[in-house]
Amino acid sequence: MNTLLQATAETPHMTVGRVASAAGVGIDTIRFYEREGLLPEPERRLSGYRDYTLDAVARLRFIRRAKELGFTLPEIREQLALSADRARGVRGVKQRAAARLGEIDRRIRELKRVQRGLKHLIDTCPGHGALESCPILAALSHEETR
Repeated sequence: MNTLLQATAETPHMTVGRVASAAGVGIDTIRFYEREGLLPEPERRLSGYRDYTLDAVARLRFIRRAKELGFTLPEIREQLALSADRARGVRGVKQRAAARLGEIDRRIRELKRVQRGLKHLIDTCPGHGALESCPILAALSHEETR
């Protein structure tokens, strides 16, 4: 077992640095998530230091993985709320994940359209001659009429 995880398991209350290391995020990220309401602000020790629990590590890992899958912070906030809803949580989580997948598919289609257009412009550009005859510059300068 990883020594960091062993130390964390033996120490249920941790400093922000230890939580950041265990969750794989930066300290500033933790403070940002606290300000955004994604991570509850921890209790403070008598010394004034924040006192985090293992729940904070699990929640931060959840947020990090959701961001890696392309979820926005408002969507992650919703996922966190749904994960606590025993009655409708799974259905809501699946619906949000399906919506995210649909958005990713739409973005991929758009990127492929842009890729085809740029490839066409590159293929038609001779790479020499007057700037006025460059199809890439012409396409970028052309104003669309709607």
